[in-house]
Amino acid sequence: MAPPFVYARSSGDGTAHDAALRAAFYGDLRRLRGAVKSLADPRAVFSFFNKGGLGVLHLAPVRGHIEVCKYLVEELRGDVNAPAPGVGDFAGVTPFMTSVQSDDVSTVKYLLDRGGDLTKADGKGRTVLHHAATVGSCKVTEFLLSKGVPVDIHYGYGTPLHLAATNEQDKIVKILLEHHADANTSVTSLGSALMGALLCRSLKCMKLLIKGGADVNRMTSLLMTPLVFTAGRKDYTNFMQFLLKAGADPNIPDGDQRHLERAKAIFKSQADYAFRLKDYKFASKSYDLAIDAAPSATLYANRSLCKLMLDDGEGALSDALSCRMLRPNWAKACYRQAAAHMLLKEYKQACDALLDAQKLDPGNIEVERELRKARELMKAPDEADK
Repeated sequence: MAPPFVYARSSGDGTAHDAALRAAFYGDLRRLRGAVKSLADPRAVFSFFNKGGLGVLHLAPVRGHIEVCKYLVEELRGDVNAPAPGVGDFAGVTPFMTSVQSDDVSTVKYLLDRGGDLTKADGKGRTVLHHAATVGSCKVTEFLLSKGVPVDIHYGYGTPLHLAATNEQDKIVKILLEHHADANTSVTSLGSALMGALLCRSLKCMKLLIKGGADVNRMTSLLMTPLVFTAGRKDYTNFMQFLLKAGADPNIPDGDQRHLERAKAIFKSQADYAFRLKDYKFASKSYDLAIDAAPSATLYANRSLCKLMLDDGEGALSDALSCRMLRPNWAKACYRQAAAHMLLKEYKQACDALLDAQKLDPGNIEVERELRKARELMKAPDEADK
């Protein structure tokens, strides 16, 4: 699931830049006015962005600070459709899109009345309805649908129903289906929303989708039905039983043996794409599927990196060790292991792994830099928390 906008805060460096961002996020209109007053050009406040690429008008609606929004829009002429710069999960996101995080219809309505674009997509092909579906904003989802947003709108990344299902938002799935969302639309290599819900292990969403007309025997581009997907996978027994009760045909063939390598290639490609978009959770799950199809050291190394980005030190270490077992003389495997130990604050083990990497790849500047850092933290571990 994409991180909620509420986590994309400013850095707290004490500057006018930071003061404006913090004031917008916390709804402190007086402080925001003060920060703007200190600027030679008041509209320069719209050039301030936090580390996630969100500006003052992106942050103000997150918690429904409508008075701050009014000040920025009406007095400073802020653009409610201004896309966030950069890359990553917030690339191209507009203030109108961030407003759904509040689940405050009055804030969303205000920005809509001020020109909010219902069909504009961000850098990942998500409209305001996609964002509402992803974060589980039920009231806002109902409101947007009442304004005529196409329930199955998509720009290649998935429909709102897909995103609701893959983010375990069963209440949103129910709302979208009640508004006649197509439960069988296929827009990714994983296929329909039902496959997305299955991948994310959301039985509630699966039940709603099947009740809403999802075809339990629909094949993906990998010649794989939901039932075939569950076969041989750990902890999917209850999902298999549910699908059989729902009418899944156990006799549908799953293509031929060649589909395994094809599946691995597609899942890896999908995972690599998600990683580039900084959607680490989805990337990790896609690497899960690629590893199930055909495990390799590269796949374990990539999934280890995803888990590092998700602050899952134990998971990152487990994958790094699997990577080293498959390819013991690969410097990257040692480096991944060291990174996991660093996250877990196991600096001695990190040094050992980095020394192994150094032997395999002498002169690697990045390895040498991390080795120095690990040695320093061994001497003063408290510095890691500063």
